[in-house]
Order: sequence, then C-alpha cells, then structure tokens
Amino acid sequence: MTRPFRATLVTGAALAVAAAVAAAALGIGGEPQATTAGTAPAPATAAVTRTTLTQTQQVSGTLGYGEPVTVNGPGSGVITWLPAAGAVIGRGRPVYKVDNRPVSLFYGGLPLYRPLHSGDTGDDVHEVESNLAALGYTGFTVDRSYSASTAAAVRKWQKATGRPQTGVFDPAGVVRAPSRLRVSALTGHLGDRADGPILTYTGTTRMVRIALDVGLQGLVKRGMTATVTLPDGKTVDGTVATVGSVATAGQAPTDPATIAVTVTLARQAALGTLDQAPVAVKLVSASVPDALTVPVAALVALSEGGYGVQVVTGSASRYVPVELGMFANGRVQVTGDGIAEGTLVGVPS
Repeated sequence: MTRPFRATLVTGAALAVAAAVAAAALGIGGEPQATTAGTAPAPATAAVTRTTLTQTQQVSGTLGYGEPVTVNGPGSGVITWLPAAGAVIGRGRPVYKVDNRPVSLFYGGLPLYRPLHSGDTGDDVHEVESNLAALGYTGFTVDRSYSASTAAAVRKWQKATGRPQTGVFDPAGVVRAPSRLRVSALTGHLGDRADGPILTYTGTTRMVRIALDVGLQGLVKRGMTATVTLPDGKTVDGTVATVGSVATAGQAPTDPATIAVTVTLARQAALGTLDQAPVAVKLVSASVPDALTVPVAALVALSEGGYGVQVVTGSASRYVPVELGMFANGRVQVTGDGIAEGTLVGVPS
C-alpha cells in the first residue's frame, strides 16, 4: 500500500511581505500625508484594482480508492471461491465463498455481532431487514423487531444462498460495508482455512488522501474547494470532505506529525484508470471578494508605525496610511482615505 505523500506548505506570504515592505521602506519616513512635487522623476506606478483575492496552499497527495478494509473469515470452513482483484461487488452478491456457500454483501454502518432469532430487537435487526427488503424479500415490516415474518424472509434468503433454512440470521454469512465495494487485494487463497484475512476492499469512488503537516491543520476546513493536478498535467475540481483530528507521528524523529485529509472528486471519468497516483492539490483556504488590492511591493513602512502607500497624482505624490487585509498572489488588500479602484500608487522600478 502506498503511503500518502506528506503535505508541504508552498505559500510564503508572510516572508514575501516582510521582504517587500523592508525593501520598499528604505529611505522612507516623514509624515504619512506629505506631498512631493517638482522636478523629481515620477515613480513607477500601479493601479489599485478591485478583485477577488484568494489564498491557497499547495500540498501533495495520493489519488486512489481510499484506505483498504480487511475482511476476515468466519473462523471455520474452507475458502472455495474468491473474486478478482479490482472486482466491484454490490448488495447481495458474493464477496467470497466458504464450503462453496456465498458470503454475501450487506450494506450498513453497524457491525452485525450476534445471531438473530424471532423476538430479538435492535438496530442490527433493522439493518438486516433493510437489506432483505432491498433484495426484494417481502412479507415483513422493516423495523427493530425480528418477527416470525422476518424469520420467514430469512429462510427464503437462506434457500437462495444455499444455506440451511433455519430462519435464524447468522452474521457469518455476510460481509458488511457502507455501500458497493471494490476488491483491492486478495490475502487468502483457495483451499485455505477461512479463519484469517481473506481480502481487502475499498469504496468504488476515487479520492485524494493527504497526510497534512499538523501545523497546517487550522488552514484546512471541510467544504473548502480544491484543484487537483493529475500526473499528465490535467486538473480536476475537488472538495475537502474530511479533516482528521488525531495526529499520526512521522516515520522518522525529524518528520512532523500529520493528520489525514481527504478530497472528493466529482468528475471520476476524468481520472482515467489512475490508482495510487501522486497528485498536487491546491487548497483554497480563504477568499475575499470585491477587495481593493495593490502589489505587495507598493507597501511602505511609515515612520510613525504601520504601513502606507505612495499615492501618485500627476507629478505629485503623498503617502497615505492603509489598513492591510489578505495577502495572496503577490497582492494585498488595502483600505484607506482616497484609496479607490484606479488610484495610482508608487512601486519600486
């Protein structure tokens, strides 16, 4: 199993800002509203623009079908049939066979942990009845009570699957999964005793798994948009589906701890046949619509503290204090008196 690539942050907004401001501030001082004019050459300028400012982080991930789940045998009998690796199995279909009897797939979230008899009640009863109803068996009510009618339906299912028709539901006769499964690998062999690992499976939908540096956990939230770049350079849109809360220690003492992040992809057909493929993921961590922005290099450090920009009007200019917002893509959100879309500000030439 390929381990997901450890995530790395590639944006350096804070460092870029500090360097740009320091460079721009050399020789700058005086009152922020000072005006200069005359024969001095006009500085190079850039216009204040109104745009949507988006902050992103680029990380590495692995495209695949998710974390494999191991299916263990019921503890007795002999494995007599196995599916092919890569096979997709739906509800009611055999996942494998023991003593030439199918062990069928049931959907559900609750592990089936006990034999069920007439008179039993519980959520596991509801799960079994839901599956029987979905497979076309009738004559009972889907509820939490295992009635004589439920037992009759179980006997019909047992007959169809070649099992003794006892009316008692035995969880050893099924494999439970949330939905359709895809066989990822076979660990058992024909003729083996069915008392250990038999196969592993995943879901049928590909996703991207990211081992994210735990220090970046606060930058990623469920529902964030993402752009995934495939090995051939094509991109597909995705959405952050899960953000883990339990950290995993790095393999080496110097490796940072990570949390698991998954990104779902809507356009499965665009992924071709890729599985366990390394991909680059651009995560959109924040966005500010309709922001007034200037190049980061336009910022100057004011002698009284804070930052400003040099507003240029014809051959005259003045320094205007500004409040800073988001930094992204070499630009910064600014607000201040006289700062409007189209205003010209000085930038280093």
